[in-house]
Amino acid sequence: MIPVLDDAPGLGPLLAGLARTLEGLGVTSEVLVPDCGRDARVRRAAMDAGASVIEAPAFGYGAALREAFARARGRFIITLDADLAEPPEFVRALWPHRHEADVVVASRYVRGGRATMPLVRRVLSSIFNRALAPALRLGVRDLSSAFRLYRAETVRAQAFAGQGFDAVPEILVRLVADGRRALEVPFHYTPRRDRRSMARPIAFGWTYLRTFWSLWRLRNSILSADYDARAFDSLIPLQRYWQRRRCRHVVELMAGQGRVLDVGCGSSRIIERLPAGSVALDILPRKLRHARRFGHALVCASAAVLPFADGEFPCVLCSQVIEHVPREAPVLDELCRVLAPGGRLILGTPDYARWEWVALEALYARVAPGAYADEHVTHYTRELLVDEFERRGFRLEATRYIARAELILAFRKPDGR
Repeated sequence: MIPVLDDAPGLGPLLAGLARTLEGLGVTSEVLVPDCGRDARVRRAAMDAGASVIEAPAFGYGAALREAFARARGRFIITLDADLAEPPEFVRALWPHRHEADVVVASRYVRGGRATMPLVRRVLSSIFNRALAPALRLGVRDLSSAFRLYRAETVRAQAFAGQGFDAVPEILVRLVADGRRALEVPFHYTPRRDRRSMARPIAFGWTYLRTFWSLWRLRNSILSADYDARAFDSLIPLQRYWQRRRCRHVVELMAGQGRVLDVGCGSSRIIERLPAGSVALDILPRKLRHARRFGHALVCASAAVLPFADGEFPCVLCSQVIEHVPREAPVLDELCRVLAPGGRLILGTPDYARWEWVALEALYARVAPGAYADEHVTHYTRELLVDEFERRGFRLEATRYIARAELILAFRKPDGR
């Protein structure tokens, strides 16, 4: 896939080099040329080389990509720019990694990668990528590289809004936020000197800066696949303290209890500390995609309808879940059902009887409207939960707090039930 703007002179040699490369790989392929300028010379050069020309419904790099993604028929999609001085041999470097990640980026900024560009362009590109990429914490250094290999089914599932060059980092951010894996391979970028690059840095930089805030908010949304895992190492001291304290309490309460069912696991670092044979469950596939790296069995299901037999687990963990579901949902019943007689239930939720949590939530609502204050639809207290489980015959064994606000309780289920 080669989006083109005023690139007719170099398109023929590029397509010829690409054809030789694809033939050497022995793959069945199609070449799509989204023509952003609707240039008759581009159409002629592409058709002479056996490529298909696509007219984007709107002007812009992002619009061209969207149209081409919709029309592409392959299992994998490789995007490149017509701004290449050499034949696209780098495709050979991308192709072997197609099964290792959902997007493989040809990178100028990993070891072995480099760019032969005019000084001003090289400096601007370095500023955009090396200064702003760490803020998004994608694990990718070259956000602006348009030379990529995508797993087609994953990129087609993304709805990206960028019309211009901002689509390049946006697609990457949306894929990682959806739990998809990104991988970089070194690339030596050498653009032609006889044209203005379609990815010229000033235009890219302006559109990128214009949309950076929305990308940052998406990246740091609680819905982002790795939100919990990244919070463990957050630069915000309170968030880092909270995540690590919660993890320490839960791990201590799980110790010696046997295999665990973690209900509503998210992407928490607690998953990697689960005992052997444990199962992590969440209703959001993106969270589970990220959790694959922790090496435990994963199940996508609702906490209100757990797909397990009665008494299947000697320990059940449910942390930061019950406040997100209506009280009438049978989540507590399900937790009790799958817990083995004599087993331990570990339950975590904010304590709304504590002024510390009420004040913290009110403050957070001002900083991040629509967050906890709206997400927490059911307000529990220690007294309410203790009464609820004592009526079921459970025995309270431990009470832990984080900053006198978040409550973690450990109950023992009676034998024979």
